[in-house]
Amino acid sequence: MKSLKKLASEQKGRYYSLFVLAIMLGVLIVLQSYMIVTIVDDLFLAKQTFDQVFPMLLGLMVVLLARVSLSYGNGKIGVAMAANVKAVFRKRLLKSYASQTLSASYKGQLGQKVSVMMDAVDELDSYFSKYVPQRIVSSVVPLIILVVVFSQHLYSGLIILVTAPFIPLFMAIVGGLTQRKSEAQLDSLSAFSGRFLDTLQGLVSLKLYGKSRHYKSVIERSSLDFRDTTMAILKVAFTSSLMLEFISMLSIGLVALELSLRLVVFNEISFFTAFFILLLVPEFFTSLKDLGSAFHAGRSSMGAAVKIEDELKKEDRSASWGANKMPDGPRTIELKNVQFQYDADGFMLKKIQASIKPYSQVAIVGKSGSGKTTLLHVIAGLLPQTSGTILVDGHDRFNYAEHEWFGHISYITQHPYIFAGTIEENIALGVQATKDEIRKAAAKAGIDQMVQSLPNGYATVIGEGGRGLSGGEKQRVALARAFLKHPSVVLFDEPSTGLDLFTEQRLHESMKELSKTSTIITVAHRMQTIKDADHILFLEEGVLLAQGTHEYLKESNPSYRELFSAQREEEK
Repeated sequence: MKSLKKLASEQKGRYYSLFVLAIMLGVLIVLQSYMIVTIVDDLFLAKQTFDQVFPMLLGLMVVLLARVSLSYGNGKIGVAMAANVKAVFRKRLLKSYASQTLSASYKGQLGQKVSVMMDAVDELDSYFSKYVPQRIVSSVVPLIILVVVFSQHLYSGLIILVTAPFIPLFMAIVGGLTQRKSEAQLDSLSAFSGRFLDTLQGLVSLKLYGKSRHYKSVIERSSLDFRDTTMAILKVAFTSSLMLEFISMLSIGLVALELSLRLVVFNEISFFTAFFILLLVPEFFTSLKDLGSAFHAGRSSMGAAVKIEDELKKEDRSASWGANKMPDGPRTIELKNVQFQYDADGFMLKKIQASIKPYSQVAIVGKSGSGKTTLLHVIAGLLPQTSGTILVDGHDRFNYAEHEWFGHISYITQHPYIFAGTIEENIALGVQATKDEIRKAAAKAGIDQMVQSLPNGYATVIGEGGRGLSGGEKQRVALARAFLKHPSVVLFDEPSTGLDLFTEQRLHESMKELSKTSTIITVAHRMQTIKDADHILFLEEGVLLAQGTHEYLKESNPSYRELFSAQREEEK
């Protein structure tokens, strides 16, 4: 990830505008001090009337308004820079999460990912909206003031030069501690967010199993940890502010003492010069002190940047897709020595060799844990093979554009996800379709009559996760999506699990209808589905043990025959 400083400098228009505003601000500060000294000197020493100094007072008012306007413009540019960078990081994180493999996306807590995308990115705000503008102001304005002070009085300038470095030295000491505390705070916030969301999602289960009180205490501890880390950061901030005030006050006091001795005791300097310098010195140290406060906020942002960088750097083994367009219609799919492994010592699919013909119905069978769903995910492109090749009509699948491949497949899981919204919106997910096309797809999936019976029909709003629909109705919504999409390949992951006999029968009818225009690949455990398959892939412990028709495998493979016998006993 690029450094935050580089990200700021890349916004060249805004970045250089801050320098221009800082130079103008420095000039205005000097001019303001000069005009105040002139007015005081004219009124009290030169004994001029109010009418005589009135033009200077008007000029001072204009300078003050201009200074306020420049400070506002400085802050507004910083806010615009922050908004731009935050938008960029959120897009990068969203792209990173979207491109993660299925196994990578399941790792960690959803609440933690949301916390990084929202809270950690928001933490970057202070670096660009406060620290960067103030750093530029504190680089330019004190330099202008120092030049003016040296031009008026050498010794005052030397005192400033000797005392000023103590502020950045203290900032450097406190900065590292602030960053470490900020990282700890973000870790606590991520843990709290993750546990809180997990608890909300599993509230019913926690109630049923009597664990709600336990998780209440877990959330309480997480909340207190977050509070403690936040208070630790505030403690550092308050200590930092106190020390900066002390250093500034001491430095201004030394300059004031030196000026008073030379003005009153030794009579070596004029009142005008002494007062002019005495007005400029607080402006000098105020600018550095403001940088100290902004620096504290900036170091907090750096802690957030480390968190974001770690999230973006998480290993993703997904292969890069090409840019070619995929022809319409079912294609021949070939698996050439395809292997996949979850982790270094995790479950592994081993050298899968298979050919899937167009318009065929293929069943993937095997005992639980044999790798059926993993193989289906690899075929679908949700998991990238660690070695080997998947060919589509003789061409490597990764030669095609990713959206082209996913635009030609449909995947129906045991528990298809239904989004909060209307039934119509859920069926037309990702597809531009008319109301009539949606209804025809629903009719083929066997859900049209049920939807029509609802008071609002296809405009009926259903809850997140399909609240309000039964398991079978969710399956039929997913089937309607497939009919509407007209895919080349339809993948089913044990779709009949948990369904009643009538719904399962409707599902098989829909699968037969889809097979007229698509290749069907099913992870199957029901004998009816297995018997109807044109080709069966029999897996055992990640190895493709045998393949062929049901009758062939039953006769030639004892392991398959044993599985078939066990299945028949279960169905009795």
